[in-house]
Amino acid sequence: MIFTEGQVYTHTFHVTQEVYDSFQVCSQDRNPLHTNEAFARAKGFPDRVMYGNILNAFVSFFIGECLEIKNVMIQSQSINFKKPVFMNDTLDLTAKVDGIYDSVNTVEFKFAFANIKNGVMVANGKVSISVMP
Repeated sequence: MIFTEGQVYTHTFHVTQEVYDSFQVCSQDRNPLHTNEAFARAKGFPDRVMYGNILNAFVSFFIGECLEIKNVMIQSQSINFKKPVFMNDTLDLTAKVDGIYDSVNTVEFKFAFANIKNGVMVANGKVSISVMP
């Protein structure tokens, strides 16, 4: 397998209006926390909170587009949301190979997203992929 235990990958993502709009169209989620600035402010946030699952989409992009091989498929994915993300935030994804299971052609990554603005981790999790022959 081309992966090695402890191998680290990084990628930067930008939460743009286009990302927000595309996710909203795809999910059909119109919760006011995500769509209404006044509602979000009334709940103690400085602005609309971005959809957390945008980060799951970023993980999908990382697996499908950033790895050096394309014959991979996500088997499972979990994410823990730690801090809110807002429009125009820039996030650094760091993903580390945490397990290689040759007998079942599986690789597990631990990942974390950090907000570049303040260095604070906004989410972390795990993703397992299968490497197809």
